[in-house]
Amino acid sequence: MTVRPVGVVLLLTFMLEGCTFGVPIGDRGKAQVSVAPANQSVTQRKGPGNPSSYVVFGKRYYVLESSKGFVQRGIASWYGAKFHGRKTSNGEIYNMYAMTAAHKTLPIPVYVHVKNLDNGRSMVVRVNDRGPFISGRIIDLSYAAAKKLGVDGPGTANVLITVVDSAQSKPADVVRTIPLTDLPEQDVPLFVQMGSFSSNENANNLVRELIDANESSAKIFQLQTSNGLFFRVRVGPLFDIDEANAVLRRLKSKGFQTARIVVQDVPE
Repeated sequence: MTVRPVGVVLLLTFMLEGCTFGVPIGDRGKAQVSVAPANQSVTQRKGPGNPSSYVVFGKRYYVLESSKGFVQRGIASWYGAKFHGRKTSNGEIYNMYAMTAAHKTLPIPVYVHVKNLDNGRSMVVRVNDRGPFISGRIIDLSYAAAKKLGVDGPGTANVLITVVDSAQSKPADVVRTIPLTDLPEQDVPLFVQMGSFSSNENANNLVRELIDANESSAKIFQLQTSNGLFFRVRVGPLFDIDEANAVLRRLKSKGFQTARIVVQDVPE
């Protein structure tokens, strides 16, 4: 199997800038998240993104039959805004703020523990993409994962990756849903959006409700779109995904169930 021409163009463009990207390969069907029984490995070679083998730049890669007991040491890199919103190898949408990663041969999706050997930081990420395809690199981290592990600054780091057994694996909601847009790669503000209204009065009413709930930091942001002027009630800016999720949980616990994490609007 060979990579489609469009995928090759994207790969070449990204690699020229010193980064890598997992090429979508195989079935692009609806993505599914599953956890294996406790007596099995986290995932086996089946479902979207798991062909028996594939070819990139003339080199053939063989997808492992099972992830059980997998350990690897090498160099980690990361990929960000240029692929935010594009499909990953198993058909999911790449979200640079989710704790995800790309790997060349592990069956996907699968959870792996990544330890940065340069600074001692570690975390668990969900592998749902293919890459990196630069010699010596073993895993491509999302922007959020790279930032958490301290890889975003230097761009690469020496890491040890270990597949997490299903009994230890993180729940499926470790992948955080954030509306997608084209963004700069560094310091992109996050907000918790409470509501979006065509009426300024409705937006002000929601702000008063939030103040009554001791959430005085809520503000109204205006956005002019092709469909008119909108008034968006938001809490932020926030520059850390964990902080944003903590704020989101707090607001939902107070009854604001429509709250969601969004990124800063890009002017039209």
